[in-house]
Amino acid sequence: MPALPTPGLPTPAFPAPALHPVDPEKATGETASLFTATHRALGVIPQLARVMANNPTVLRGYVDVVTALSTRGTLSADVRERIALLVAQENRSDYCLSVHTFRGTKVAGLTTAEATRARRGEAGDPWAAAVLDLAAAVVRDHGVVSDERLDAARHAGLSDGHVVEIIAHVALGVFTHHLATAARIDIDWPLVRHTDWENGTA
Repeated sequence: MPALPTPGLPTPAFPAPALHPVDPEKATGETASLFTATHRALGVIPQLARVMANNPTVLRGYVDVVTALSTRGTLSADVRERIALLVAQENRSDYCLSVHTFRGTKVAGLTTAEATRARRGEAGDPWAAAVLDLAAAVVRDHGVVSDERLDAARHAGLSDGHVVEIIAHVALGVFTHHLATAARIDIDWPLVRHTDWENGTA
């Protein structure tokens, strides 16, 4: 994936971060190597990764999971970003919505309309719609998935392996939301708010 510059659009002021980001320019040793791996995996070193770098084990685990799911997983980039957008909206995470709206439309090839529909758990493509239907159940019901929901997923062509992978993406989205929220991370992407469509701007 080609490297992307860190989006530079101005964002409104937020409370001071609760957790301090690590400066990549001052990082050494394992942390510096992890920042290189983060840039390779994401195209940038976002604020979220800089906060994770306070614990290099966590950052390494994050980079390893993202890399494995994106390079060896069965879900395409656009479907992965749709899941991330759904989870971000359900969690009311402006940080994650900003990240994945940018990545979904600029990297994964989603249209703005497709990205907005994904936030609602909707897709025009039947395969993507089945994935989002299952992901929505997982995130909304905290992992409880009914037999009927699983039967519908299998009827749509999802294997047990797909189900496990979808849940992994949901869990990844929940983790990044919780960390970004707890750390009060500045949004370093073009801002997208979870209330946008309530205001008629999504």
